[in-house]
Amino acid sequence: MTVSLPHHLSAADPQLPYMTRVVALALQLAGHTADVRLADLEMSQGRSLLELARGTGPMDLMWTVTDRQRETSGLLPVRVPIDRGLMGWRLLLVRKNELPRWRRLRNLDELRQLRAGQGHDWPDTSILRANGLKVETSSNYESLFRMLAGDRFDYFPRAILEVDAEMAGNRYPELAIAPNLMLHYPAAAYLFVSPTRPELAAALKAGLEAAVADGSFQRLHREQYGAVLKAHPISANRVLKLNNPLLPAETPIQRRELWLQPGET
Repeated sequence: MTVSLPHHLSAADPQLPYMTRVVALALQLAGHTADVRLADLEMSQGRSLLELARGTGPMDLMWTVTDRQRETSGLLPVRVPIDRGLMGWRLLLVRKNELPRWRRLRNLDELRQLRAGQGHDWPDTSILRANGLKVETSSNYESLFRMLAGDRFDYFPRAILEVDAEMAGNRYPELAIAPNLMLHYPAAAYLFVSPTRPELAAALKAGLEAAVADGSFQRLHREQYGAVLKAHPISANRVLKLNNPLLPAETPIQRRELWLQPGET
């Protein structure tokens, strides 16, 4: 079965190798030989999702955090959280010279006095605002790091599975991760499939469920992200919990085997 995945040209996607392996594993367990190809893209996440929903883009699926709008847009969500909820584990990039302030921060009320930075079309933007947090936005991912360094806002929440790759090679020497501090909200990153490929959505669903049942999905996730989780241990009293009003009712929160909680590996 041929599958075309997005390969964004403007910025390296640290999740691409893992997502490629997840798709291949799911299709294998569903009884298909996977021919995974990359479609080069130069467009925003919102535009990519729109073209995917219309069936006019060059890719067959995308992976992104779910919300009600995305699940009612015509896309076919495969409701197995391929991140095991880690997209809702947010470490905070801050200016290095302000680390003492972040060591003292203790609660959401204090955080509400500061400004976050996010992409203008990211679900996280609405989640933060729904919890009373101030958010500045940009349509350009790379510019958010420069805006933080330039004092345009105070912190940039990044998923725990993204931030190390983003900071590799001392790309942003003015920035650092706020120590022992995390935002956490229930979130699920799904594979969203083009409505022109219902057979692909069905195969991915069957294969992912089989991978969860035999433990191969959990092993693949641990192989990819186990070291990251161990590298960022967070004390329970330093996890600031947020609500996620965008989470669809169909999200399988009750299925404990699909999720990790802060502190688990």
